[in-house]
This record gives sequence, structure tokens and C-alpha cells, in this order.
Amino acid sequence: MPTPTTTTFLRVVIALQTLAVFAAPVTAGLLLTTPNGHVLHSASAYTVFVVAVVHVLAAVLAWRPGGGSPKAILYAAGFLTATSAQVALGIAHLTTLHIPLGVLMFGMSLLHLSRVLKKS
Repeated sequence: MPTPTTTTFLRVVIALQTLAVFAAPVTAGLLLTTPNGHVLHSASAYTVFVVAVVHVLAAVLAWRPGGGSPKAILYAAGFLTATSAQVALGIAHLTTLHIPLGVLMFGMSLLHLSRVLKKS
């Protein structure tokens, strides 16, 4: 049984992840409409990546010392992998893959957030 502290930390990180992934298309719109929009979109990409790394850390903490299920680690690692692919596709300007992957990531994050919040 995971501790309340690790469970709360994991929920907060997943909520931040969902918010960060939601902000990315907003900054993508700025990328297309303003001269310095690439700076904001790049910052949102770094934010999503950092939050994904913290999500892996939170999942490990919820599992090992917290006594939770290791399934959360698989989801967090998968999301970090998707985030890395998303960054690489964005740098390569492969928008035909970059945009659908971003939509998938948002949907997966929102679904995971709803599952984690439902358990409370």
C-alpha cells in the first residue's frame, strides 16, 4: 500500500504533466504567429521533459519506499520515451508525426490523471 505522501506527490506530478502537455500546443500557436514564438515553444518542451523525468522519479518513490505498484513506473517511462521522441521529431521539423504524437500524449496524460484521481 503506497503512503499518502508518495501518492499525493505522484498525483501532483501527473497533474503538472497534463498541464505542461496542454500548454505545448498553445505555445506552438505562438510559434506560428509571433517572431519569437520558438523560444516559448522550446521552453514548454523543456518543461514537459523535466516534468516527465520527475514523473519517473515519483513513480519509483511510490513503488519502492511507498509500497505501491510498479505499473506506474512503466507508464512514466513510456511517457518519458514519448516525450523524447516528441522533442526529436520537433527538432527535425517532422510535423506530420510531431502533432499526432502530441495529441496522443495529451490524451494519455489526461486518461492517466483521471484514473489516478478516481482512486482517491
